Amino acid sequence: MDGSVNTSPLPCENLNVYIWDMDETLILLKSLLDGTYAKAYDGLKDSRKGTEIGKCWENHILQVCDDYFFYEQMENYNQPCLDALSIYDDGRDLSDYNFNSDGFKHILDDADKRKLAYRQRVIAQKYAQGLHHLLNQEMIELWDDLYRMTDNFTDSWFSSGHAFLRQILERNTVSTSNHTRCEHINILVTSGSLIPSLVKCLLFRLDDVFSYDNVYSSWDVGKMQCFSLIKERFSGRVVRFCVIGDGMEECMAAQRMNWPFIQIDFRPSGIHRFPGLTLRMVEHYIDVIYEPSNSENDDE
Repeated sequence: MDGSVNTSPLPCENLNVYIWDMDETLILLKSLLDGTYAKAYDGLKDSRKGTEIGKCWENHILQVCDDYFFYEQMENYNQPCLDALSIYDDGRDLSDYNFNSDGFKHILDDADKRKLAYRQRVIAQKYAQGLHHLLNQEMIELWDDLYRMTDNFTDSWFSSGHAFLRQILERNTVSTSNHTRCEHINILVTSGSLIPSLVKCLLFRLDDVFSYDNVYSSWDVGKMQCFSLIKERFSGRVVRFCVIGDGMEECMAAQRMNWPFIQIDFRPSGIHRFPGLTLRMVEHYIDVIYEPSNSENDDE
C-alpha cells in the first residue's frame, strides 16, 4: 500500500426526486391574469395591476418563443421532453444550418423527425446558455424590472420558490451519519407545451434549478405517463419520489404511483405556499410513504 487516501466520491446509494408542477405552483400567471390571486386578498391587492403584470409576461413569453425557439415552426408538435427525438439526430454541425429553408413540413417521417431533433438540440443549447446570451441589454432590463415587480406584487412568491429549489440541490452533500451520499434532484412536469414551458423556466429564472433534460411536458401524454417515464428513468436505484403541485391531475397521478403529494395553495390561508414551505414539511410527507431518512432530517 502507498499510504494514499481515497478521495473519490462516495456512491449515490439513495436518490430523492422532487417532481414539481409549474403554473400556479412555482409561478403565478393564470391567477394574475384572471384576477383570482388578487381576489384572494380581499381588496389588499390591485386586480388590475395583477392582470397588467400577467399580460406583460404573456407578451415576453410569446416573443422569446417566436424569436429564439422556433415556436412558429413547432407549436403544432409537442414532445414530452427535448431528448425524445435524439435517436434521429445524426450529430450534424448546425452552425451554418438554415432552419427557415430546410423543408420541414410536419409530415413526421424520419426526415422531418431529424429536422425536429436538430431544432430541439439547438433549443437545449440555448437553454443551457441562458437568456443573457440571447437578449439585448434593453430586453434584459425590461425582464429584470418585470420580475422584480411581479415578485413584489406576489410577496416574494417567485424568489422564495427559487430559493427553496436551490436549497434542495444544495443538499447534495456527503452524509456523515451513514457514510453514503443521498442525491437530490428537481424535475419539472408541466401541463403546458414544452417550448413555452422551457421559455418560462428561463424568464422566471428557474433554469439554474431545472436543467433542460429535467423538464417534461404532459400536454399530450398526461401527468401519469410523464411520472411513469421518470420512474423508469431512475429504475435500479433506491428512489423516494415527492410530487408538489396545485392541480388534481398531478394529485391523482401521484396517488396512483403511491408517491406523496403536497398541495400548493396561493391563498393567504394556504398551508403550503411560498414563502412558507420548508424542507422539514416536505420530508415529513416523504417519510409518511417511505422509510424515514437517516440523514438531513434537521434541515429547515
